[in-house]
Amino acid sequence: MEQLVKELHERNVGKVLVNEPLARHTTMKIGGPADIMVIPNSTEGVLNTLELVKQHGTKWTAIGRGSNLLVSDKGIEGVVIKLGEGLDHLEVEGTKVSVEGGYPLIKLATLLSRQGLAGLEFAGGIPGSVGGAVYMNAGAHKSDMSEIVTRALVMFENGDVEWLSNKELEFSYRTSVLQKKRPGIVLKAELQLQEGNRDEVFARIQQNKDYRRDTQPWNYPCAGSIFRNPLPHYAGNLVEKAGLKGYKIGGAQISSMHGNFIVNTGNATAQDVLDLIAFIQREIKEKFHVEMHTEVEIIGRQ
Repeated sequence: MEQLVKELHERNVGKVLVNEPLARHTTMKIGGPADIMVIPNSTEGVLNTLELVKQHGTKWTAIGRGSNLLVSDKGIEGVVIKLGEGLDHLEVEGTKVSVEGGYPLIKLATLLSRQGLAGLEFAGGIPGSVGGAVYMNAGAHKSDMSEIVTRALVMFENGDVEWLSNKELEFSYRTSVLQKKRPGIVLKAELQLQEGNRDEVFARIQQNKDYRRDTQPWNYPCAGSIFRNPLPHYAGNLVEKAGLKGYKIGGAQISSMHGNFIVNTGNATAQDVLDLIAFIQREIKEKFHVEMHTEVEIIGRQ
């Protein structure tokens, strides 16, 4: 690992951190250390990082702003590549938007709404990066990224870089081809929006932000929705009907505001959250005969 760290510095790939606690990089404020964390300063920094990782036969994991993520207390083996500053270039040409994977999604939605561009209002309250949003097909308010992404520039595990069309990304409910079938990093996305009335578009995005603030527990560290909605049911409603809101294991608690959120009350471990997830799954299966599947991505050493 020492030699890899040395070579990463020599290539000037960006910021290189050793044994970096991932609790500092996730919205749930939970997670053990990354053996090595790289925060690339450019697309070339990502390319060079993956080239060196491949040469050393080291495992790698990509993260964005750390939302929708639960990292093991034992941390993550190998190299964690965090997309953020350095991969946040934005170009707007008419209704077409080209944006790099590290750009904050809320910032993008707000900026474009002020320009009267419609189509991204649903993302006004979704924390995370553009790359992460494409990766998991983030959505809300009956819309998602699949509605606006025309194509994405993806770097795959072997270092190959390829543009994937909307169809090739194989979007479905909170998933894409990038999660399991073809794991990769979204370096850039191209979006197709529509012209709209600036005041109306901005009003809609503010409504969505207000709705999330009023109904979801953003005053505590959390990862967003824990479970996929087992349609035609809604995860939060099932948890509430089961009388589980407020139930706590260790420092992890089912939010009293929304049944599909688990919050970190201050000292939660990943194991606390996992135990609470398993408890919810058992209770909902027993009471309603419904299987609950996680939306939050669970990663790291087991």
